[in-house]
Amino acid sequence: MFGNNKKKADNNTPGKKTTPSPTNALNSLVKGTVIEGKINSESDLRIDGTIKGELVCKAKVIIGPTGYVQGEIKCANAIIEGRMEGTIHVSELLNVKETADVSGEIYTNKLIVQAGAIFNVGCRMGTQHSNGSTTKPKAAAKEFNQQGGRKPATDAKKAS
Repeated sequence: MFGNNKKKADNNTPGKKTTPSPTNALNSLVKGTVIEGKINSESDLRIDGTIKGELVCKAKVIIGPTGYVQGEIKCANAIIEGRMEGTIHVSELLNVKETADVSGEIYTNKLIVQAGAIFNVGCRMGTQHSNGSTTKPKAAAKEFNQQGGRKPATDAKKAS
């Protein structure tokens, strides 16, 4: 009863994982830090410094008010409060805050742009597929028109 003869598990055994990786972990790149190259992340990443290169994140990317990314981002969700120049692929939701300055190309499923944001981009929207292709927005527009929405604009060349 008082004398437990069971041995405790030794967490310091070589080759044995001592602590599980938390699923809600947040990586942080602080102001004043500059990274050039390719970054891969399994969990959320907050950027208040500078990244020049490619960022692949399976979770959420947050570019804070002092953050700057020049290059390409591929992620599930993103919040931009700082500067982004380049290409961003977001499989779910991209949220551009009023303090953001974004230029380049955007590929996303859902988009929120708050008033006051600088947003000079080419944008493609639609459901992401596993092969990276995107459903064409024309399909959604056609469905909208069939349900009593606006009529499609006529081609200027055909009208003349």
